[in-house]
Amino acid sequence: MISYQEAYRKVLETTLFVENEEVALSASQGRILAETIVADRDFPPFDRATKDGIAIRFDAHRSTEHAFPIEGTAQAGSPQLVLKDLNSCIEVMTGAIVPKNTDTVVMYEHTSQQDHSFRIDRAVQKGQDIHYQGSDMSKGDVLLTPGLKITAAEIGVLASVGKATVLVKKHPKVAVVSTGNELVEVSETPLPYQIRKSNAYSLKALLENEKIDADVFHLVDDPSSIKKGLSDWISKYDVLLLSGGVSKGKYDFLPSAFDELGVEKIFHKVLQRPGKPFWFGRHNEKKTCIFSFPGNPVSTFVGYHVYFMPWLHKVLSVETPKFTVFLGEPYTNTTDLTLFVGVKVEWREGKPMASPISTTGSGDLTGLAQWDGFIQIEPQGTLAENSLVPFVPIRNIL
Repeated sequence: MISYQEAYRKVLETTLFVENEEVALSASQGRILAETIVADRDFPPFDRATKDGIAIRFDAHRSTEHAFPIEGTAQAGSPQLVLKDLNSCIEVMTGAIVPKNTDTVVMYEHTSQQDHSFRIDRAVQKGQDIHYQGSDMSKGDVLLTPGLKITAAEIGVLASVGKATVLVKKHPKVAVVSTGNELVEVSETPLPYQIRKSNAYSLKALLENEKIDADVFHLVDDPSSIKKGLSDWISKYDVLLLSGGVSKGKYDFLPSAFDELGVEKIFHKVLQRPGKPFWFGRHNEKKTCIFSFPGNPVSTFVGYHVYFMPWLHKVLSVETPKFTVFLGEPYTNTTDLTLFVGVKVEWREGKPMASPISTTGSGDLTGLAQWDGFIQIEPQGTLAENSLVPFVPIRNIL
């Protein structure tokens, strides 16, 4: 049995090459950018009015008595107008090109209109209320770099430079596999010795958060069926996420099936709780990576977050974010195991304070729904209140 730190290291050393792919801009949110995005023109691309008002030649403004006759109106989205009489003005709308021969914009609120002319009621500074061409970015400047997770903000940038399609990291093809004769479909009424499937739905939902549409399968506790199913999926998928069938029970057939199918066992069993029976390996020929978690819901959930997510980040060339919280109460770990403890987090005096949630064990699915995340407690240690500890959020709370 190996330590959690060693297991984590071995998982991250087992990489997978993924190609890039072009996707529509509308489908790019949540994906990982795989190209450098540069400005295809200056930003803004012209001297742009930032207020509704009048555009004038600053030198023509002498006093509040001076009236500026109106020559025309500059609308956003229209070609640039030209001020012909420098003692006149052109009405200008927000976003419009500042007319030629003008250099200052005065908002309507600082003017008074009489017939077909405007008088300026406030002090004016030359160049005011103009967003100058190239003041944000110049043509050719780098706007976005590979490795970014595309959000609504990046989509706005991509749209502004005309990226109707975007080069992103291709996701690994993932199969989620539940195991066990005791599992029935969600729509069924289970017999006293049966339970409804939950792990497969949780894993699929977690993967959807990463924009991965996984296929879901089930294996009954039969060696020949298990071997046949695994053989098929290993040939078709980059990753298998399994739950159940890796402990020491008489019907835990997965480890022997992996061995018969040429899957290299990188490790089996980790000094951690929950998730001690975790099995990890890779097929020697197909290079399919296999994460086989224990069947208890909390074990599967924790295993996904502490092993699969950092592995996925590395495959996609993304840094795994690191979070810490403060312990809201003392905690002692008397075991030789790394503990992952579910917590509720609340902000006290500007600090995120984590309080452990009591649980009946790794099968406590309802307890899991109360977690904000979980903290990592090292073996054989006592932590005082306010100690800073590693934290894995499962909700957006920080």
